Amino acid sequence: MSVTERYRTAWEGFWEDAPEEPGAVFWDAEPVLTVGLHLALFEPELARPGLPLVDLGCGNGTQTRFLADRYRKVIGADLSAAALDRARHADPAGQVDFRQLDATNAAQVAALHAELGDVNVYMRGVLHQCEPEDRQPLVDAVTTLIGEGGRAFVVEPAERAGEILRDLARHPAGPPPKLAPVFGHGLAPGEVADASVPGYVTAAGLTVLASGELPLLTTEYTADGNRIELPSRWLVVGRRDRH
Repeated sequence: MSVTERYRTAWEGFWEDAPEEPGAVFWDAEPVLTVGLHLALFEPELARPGLPLVDLGCGNGTQTRFLADRYRKVIGADLSAAALDRARHADPAGQVDFRQLDATNAAQVAALHAELGDVNVYMRGVLHQCEPEDRQPLVDAVTTLIGEGGRAFVVEPAERAGEILRDLARHPAGPPPKLAPVFGHGLAPGEVADASVPGYVTAAGLTVLASGELPLLTTEYTADGNRIELPSRWLVVGRRDRH
């Protein structure tokens, strides 16, 4: 199985058109306010902290570079070649090993696991942007990548975030400038039901080890100067205890 051509084309178009300056993309907030907060929740649950860390759905690599300052081996994986071009350009020292990966393609995922062995996975806001039929294969990919010893941190905008985004898009003055390209490229954020994410995890043979809620900060502001924050739900997941 692979992602649809429409989905692949939408992401290539988005990243080809996106401005390159820091903070220009709606969800590309400063890492200390995003992945930095998530690591404080993830690290206590890691069974093997020394494993390679895969940022699955890394986009232009802003969060991945932050991870690479803290972990020995970090791989940024994304579907979009245009996003990875941005990521490599912003990482001239080559701290991160960026790879193109269709995470719904079981053969590609299995090959990456065969190369790296078990890994820990960080995945922020990927499920809610997927086509519905791609969501379970994506979580299945997490199961393959973490193997027996890894753990994954999965964070997704909550259902309420979808309502907030749709209200912003319908504003009489038009959507905020950084949100408009997301809808303009046919991407539909905030479309995953809260209850469905644990269901995908269970169906993939994983257990929820920790969970909670946390505001997800964006780079955009309302007309009155307040940063747009989206409610999100996070999970730390790992293999079921087989004993």
